[in-house]
Amino acid sequence: MLKKIRQWVKRHRATSTSTTALDNMPNPKSPGEQLLSDCRLVVLDLETTGLNASKDEVIAIGAVAITGSGIRLSDQFDLILKRPELDISETVLIHGIGPEALTHGHETEEALRFLLEWMNGDPILAYNSAFDQKFLEKTLKAELGYTRHHTWIDVAELLPTLFPDSPTGGRSLDHWADFFGLEISARHHAASDAMVTAELTLIALKKAQSAKVKTLAQLHDKLRYRRRLTRIHSV
Repeated sequence: MLKKIRQWVKRHRATSTSTTALDNMPNPKSPGEQLLSDCRLVVLDLETTGLNASKDEVIAIGAVAITGSGIRLSDQFDLILKRPELDISETVLIHGIGPEALTHGHETEEALRFLLEWMNGDPILAYNSAFDQKFLEKTLKAELGYTRHHTWIDVAELLPTLFPDSPTGGRSLDHWADFFGLEISARHHAASDAMVTAELTLIALKKAQSAKVKTLAQLHDKLRYRRRLTRIHSV
């Protein structure tokens, strides 16, 4: 990954100003008639210094692409950011990222620019996506001035929508992974969590297609319908 970013930086640094580089970033794609069996989806997970998006910061990004109903192991993003000024004392035991790793991480601005180009505007999936969305949007705005809105899909919402009667024993990523017999190689490691989330996403997409949900727009509609039902039943 570091080699890929260095090559990307070398290619772009000589020809692009920061403003031009942002203008040329791929536009976010809205959910439309893209076939679930064909479209590229980005599954993302972040590690942060805490849970409060207003004061805590992103320190690691892990992501993997799903294309053609499969995970492309050659199409991944996994980086610790260079942010030695941050206090990670309260969370280092959770994610295992210490001061030395943040000192030798990758330059944040370059990593974020590369991430945007790598994502290519494709829809983003995450488990409890509101958390990752808040942190990523905040970081992109603060570091790059980037404010475009991408399509996000919450895998924590997707799974119970398609498997409403599944007795998982809970709603966490671990509960769903256990239910489907998946192993998480290193919990609270961005790349590892992104990979198991991608595996769960593939299971969900297969179920969706067997239920005649063929396109990204149809999937969005199904999630929207479930939200309406949930609100009605909670009144």
